[in-house]
Amino acid sequence: MGVIDIEDTGLLSDRIRNALTDAISSGELAPGTMLDEQQLADRYGASRTPVREALRQLATSGMVEIRPRRGVIVRHVTADEVMDMFETMAEIEAVCVRLATYRITPLERSRLLRIHEASEAAVEANDVDAYDALNREFHEAIYRAAHNDFLAEQAIAVRTRLNAFRRMQLRQDRRLANSRAEHDAVMRAIAQGDGEEAARRMRAHMLNAASALDSYIAHQDAGHATPPSR
Repeated sequence: MGVIDIEDTGLLSDRIRNALTDAISSGELAPGTMLDEQQLADRYGASRTPVREALRQLATSGMVEIRPRRGVIVRHVTADEVMDMFETMAEIEAVCVRLATYRITPLERSRLLRIHEASEAAVEANDVDAYDALNREFHEAIYRAAHNDFLAEQAIAVRTRLNAFRRMQLRQDRRLANSRAEHDAVMRAIAQGDGEEAARRMRAHMLNAASALDSYIAHQDAGHATPPSR
């Protein structure tokens, strides 16, 4: 976990959150590890305010637990928790893309295509940060294209809860390429005007992400398992 460039203070808490997500997912910060705000601020060359916001976001995701008067601790996330969250998100996103297929405007379609095309370079460079940002834009563009403000609010709320986990699953082998291919299948269904197929593709995309995350967590757990005593 190195010092973070702090030129863009508006995004500093997001970058600290991403750095902590990567540290947790890599096992550098194992479950049960206590996180001290001042130590993190010193490590990232920041004040405690963006660190506190980053920890709050991670607590919303369930990756850490904030204990009043006792500090912040890294949580152990179970496979059941992961599947429950992604299953819920899959259904919400399926509804969003089904409605978007029938309601998307030419301008919204053009923007969605531009985001999708831009993600190709991120995949080729294996740039998780760039793909993560474009992935968020892609899905949120679909929420808006559904033209249902209440549904979009709910989708964003659940997505916020899942942000750290959605980033984590991108670390699984070939997940960037597979994720983009799944987006491509969703785009084709939208172009064909087939809302039901777009919904099926989106649901499968989200459940594939859950499976990738489950595999990644299992791999990390195995890699950091305590060897048997002799």
